[in-house]
Amino acid sequence: MVKMKQSNKYKDKKPLISIITVVYNGEKYIEETIQSIINQTYDNIEYIIIDGGSTDGTVDIIKKYEDKIDYWVSERDGGIYDAMNKGIDLSHGEWLNFMNAGDWFFKEDVLENIFAKISYQNVDILYGDHEVRYPNRKRIAKAGNMQDIWKGSRFSHQSAFISSKLHKANKFNLSNRIGADFEFFYKAYKNNKNFKYIDVIISSISSGGVSDIKRVDSIVGWWNIVEKNTKTNLYYICIILKEMVKSLIKKFI
Repeated sequence: MVKMKQSNKYKDKKPLISIITVVYNGEKYIEETIQSIINQTYDNIEYIIIDGGSTDGTVDIIKKYEDKIDYWVSERDGGIYDAMNKGIDLSHGEWLNFMNAGDWFFKEDVLENIFAKISYQNVDILYGDHEVRYPNRKRIAKAGNMQDIWKGSRFSHQSAFISSKLHKANKFNLSNRIGADFEFFYKAYKNNKNFKYIDVIISSISSGGVSDIKRVDSIVGWWNIVEKNTKTNLYYICIILKEMVKSLIKKFI
């Protein structure tokens, strides 16, 4: 199933922002994600949905909003990063953002506040803060210092806008099943790409994603990517042991 909408928005003076949503059997979450994007006050958005061939009601919900979606497809893929790479290839925007099922923009004017009046010349990656939603509470997570990226992710992927030119030339490594997004940002930083922090809460994300559920696997994945030295190795050994102790404690509570 494929649907594409023709648009003249690409000629607008304001930068076109391509928002890509990847989903598979996400009928419980996809509608809120879609509404978050189509209700943005910023009026130069290209919206792309890549569905992995859902067998629940996801496609029916997508069809409900297809007049607001520029392109959507429902077909089997090779996993989340393969789907995200498809979105990169299909995008026309100056900036790319991934807002997958279950996540959404923190406020309706997020894009307006970031892009309506400011031009980000010579910037490769914009990033900001995010809200984390737990079953019984929420918290605001501030983005970390990029100089500490050797310690792992410094910001949520959902709270990043990546230059289309950069991302089309450097797509996600499909052999990295959990941490291809961290690998992309780490390599960009090591290659002296220009990161700019913006003091805005950009996204609201749900706890319990793959990197949360497989926390130790995610940390080991970061360790495999970063440059190795005594300081780095000791740091990762300590946080892995800490996570293992936390898991053991949870089992006995």
